[in-house]
Amino acid sequence: MSMLLVSSMLWGEGDALSQARPREEVPVAHTWRLEDLYATDTDWRDTKNRLLKEMDTILQFRGKLTASAENLLACLDFNSDLSREFGRLYSYAAMKSDLDTRNAENMAMKQEMAQLATNFHSKASFIEPELLTMDRKTIDRFIREQSGLEVYRFYLYDLQRRKDHKLSEKEEKIIAEAGLMAGGPSSIYTIFANAELPYPEIELSDGTKVRLNQAGYGLHRAAENRADRERVFREFWGRMNDFRQTLGAALYANIKRDIFYSRVRGYDSSLHAALDVNNIPVAVYHALIENVNRNLDTFHRYLGIKKRMLGVDTLKYSDLYAPTVEGVNLAYTIEDAKKLILEAVRPLGRDYTRVVEEAFADRWIDVYPTEGKRSGAYSNGSAYDVHPYILLNFNGKYDDVSTLAHELGHTMHSYLSNQNQPYPLADYSIFVAEVASTLNEALLHDMMMQKIEDDDVRLSLLMEYLDGIKGTVFRQTQFAEFELRIHETAEKDQPLTGNTLTDIYGEILDKYYGADRGVTHIDEGVPVEWSFIPHFYYNYYVYQYATSFTASTALAERVINKETGAVDRMLAFLSAGGSRYPIDLLKEAGVDMTTSDPFDKTMQAMNRTMDEIEKILDKKGL
Repeated sequence: MSMLLVSSMLWGEGDALSQARPREEVPVAHTWRLEDLYATDTDWRDTKNRLLKEMDTILQFRGKLTASAENLLACLDFNSDLSREFGRLYSYAAMKSDLDTRNAENMAMKQEMAQLATNFHSKASFIEPELLTMDRKTIDRFIREQSGLEVYRFYLYDLQRRKDHKLSEKEEKIIAEAGLMAGGPSSIYTIFANAELPYPEIELSDGTKVRLNQAGYGLHRAAENRADRERVFREFWGRMNDFRQTLGAALYANIKRDIFYSRVRGYDSSLHAALDVNNIPVAVYHALIENVNRNLDTFHRYLGIKKRMLGVDTLKYSDLYAPTVEGVNLAYTIEDAKKLILEAVRPLGRDYTRVVEEAFADRWIDVYPTEGKRSGAYSNGSAYDVHPYILLNFNGKYDDVSTLAHELGHTMHSYLSNQNQPYPLADYSIFVAEVASTLNEALLHDMMMQKIEDDDVRLSLLMEYLDGIKGTVFRQTQFAEFELRIHETAEKDQPLTGNTLTDIYGEILDKYYGADRGVTHIDEGVPVEWSFIPHFYYNYYVYQYATSFTASTALAERVINKETGAVDRMLAFLSAGGSRYPIDLLKEAGVDMTTSDPFDKTMQAMNRTMDEIEKILDKKGL
């Protein structure tokens, strides 16, 4: 159990972008029912004010935690109950703000919650220093005396593990107060990138005028006309480049935040600090980067197939999102998506599909992009006593169907954890967060491939699968390598400006896409792409997309092949929440992330897919 007040059960993507429309044009059935959280803003504020009045109660436990098991249980229960209500309050405020990032009143509600969290962290800063004066023998004795403490055993043991990095009460109070500033860089980036950056407008070859905001770029970078794609890239990245110093300053400030926390807690680096929270060996991070770099030839094979299918002499970075199969323009309504996903996840059992049906019927999903709405997609499972919510920007493409399947995986993980674990053990770590989501994507892909016989459609879906590996394993590891490099640069007290960030990103981009070997031509302006990625503000988050993808690939094969016990182990994993360390949870599910085996299996699956694609291309004489 974390003593942090803010829940972290929000998992999302950054690239699922779509065209925005006025919110009043969206059918109510396809919008969030936030009333499940609070009936009105007044109810929200009344609850928030009540919570504010109750916060000082925590001070009555100061200096008494180790005196008796009763005192310890009372304090931890109070903290847990407060955190539980806070998760619900924060979800309501944050999601209202996400529906219209331009709305100052909703933004203020979100800021109120951040302030409340900081205030409580400061008041509760005595807890962990006091707990650290206990030894494991005393903890075990207290649990025997008060059985209610059993749900806190994992937290108390984990706190002992991280004892060397915990500080005195006074120092912990200072760190808590620093939380007032910690979210500043991310907030500035989010508001600027989603609401205030003056994105360009261009005219496409068919005369259509489009605004290249994040949603517009996400849609039109996949234009069939190559000249349109090149112009989209040129104008969009040109505009981002105009603001690279501002965006660079925001990202650098965020990196300095990470370094501050790692140094004051005595970690060797910000990477050690970030991974130690969930007891992940730093070797896992480095091994991912090393494995990907060793397999860049496999990635370059994929890029060669992309070039072959597009029929171009030189593959450009601006070609990467282009449709590769002429005449195949798969389009889906949200109802189509629902039917496909329900069929895809059927192997996981009736109870699983029943909850997915409930998510659609009971308005857990905000489906369509609207003006001012946050870009991308996520699932928020922080409201423990209600249900998860999904933010989507559905634009009717197969990728949107896949994204919805992905987010429903997160939602099911949160739902099952919340249903099967007490609140202190329900919040699972980000290291395992992407396993359920990518498993759903794999099940969807397998189901589609079983249904479709047409070579062109098969080619399209096979390329969608490869594009998923590109985006999740190679692209996210590319991001992870960049994130490590910029943190290491700052930790050496070297400057990080917009220009420096662009140079570092450009070097990594050239290596991954084989620019010096003629595999891909990197279009001018693209190395400022780092400024477009919100996940760089999440403190070593992105690598877990890749590790989770490799884990889910191994698990999906077992489910798809109907291996005895595979579904039961998977559901047990999804129901375990944060009751054990993520490495251990995955081992119990059947995947050892301390070895290269999950990554190797992913590369095997990728090469099998490319073999099939090349056979079809040979058959068609392409």
